[in-house]
Amino acid sequence: MPYFMGIDIGSYASKGVIFKDGRLAAYCIMPSGVNYREMAVRLKGELLENAGVLIGDIVSITSTGNGADKVDYSNQRVDDIRCCARGIISIFPSVRTVIDIQGQCTKIIRINDKGHVADFLISEKCASGSGRFLQIIANILRIDLKDIGDLSGHAKSPVKFTTGCAVFCESEAVSRISEGFTKEDIIAGVHISIANKISSLIERIGLKEDCAITGGAGFDRGLISAIEKKLGVKLLVPDNPQIITAIGAAIMASGG
Repeated sequence: MPYFMGIDIGSYASKGVIFKDGRLAAYCIMPSGVNYREMAVRLKGELLENAGVLIGDIVSITSTGNGADKVDYSNQRVDDIRCCARGIISIFPSVRTVIDIQGQCTKIIRINDKGHVADFLISEKCASGSGRFLQIIANILRIDLKDIGDLSGHAKSPVKFTTGCAVFCESEAVSRISEGFTKEDIIAGVHISIANKISSLIERIGLKEDCAITGGAGFDRGLISAIEKKLGVKLLVPDNPQIITAIGAAIMASGG
């Protein structure tokens, strides 16, 4: 049976999947580092080992993401917006709006009833509206990024950040720590700040349900809750939101 591979080289993490008969056969997520070409080679090796196949078994490979042009072994390159849309539609066919929170930016993607990208909007290059902001705050608070979502649910009085700039928000967070605010309240404030940024983007492009979230931030339950509260909708969340774009790339490799 034919195998197809999708490779998504992002600014923070690189993701790869192998599909067989339209089903996920293997996936892998690794930190991107600074050498995308080297990462692409390592990712391929891990994927093939996880799936128990040889590179000769792979019929076609599609690459996407910031480092797509560094994937020397791919057969085609497709932009990540199209791949993300294709990936989420394969899981939730009813989705019409996607919130894709990446390491350096957030993208709002509108999908038409045929499953094609109808419109999209990308946040400005500022960490305050991306997953990078969560990484910065986790580092300041000296907590694991995966614990952020649970902690914010215990907030008593979320901190209100007065700036939309990640650099100044970082300084504000440090000041709030010295003032005695809890980690929970600071994290909850960060979630609200990101949700407000996302809401501003969606106001410009328009919200059409169903709405889904993709990207590594989709694991953050506190952020999901903040976005849902701000937008007044229930978000659809894939089991593994971080590999959705790579899934879309694999589907495109198969001609889907």
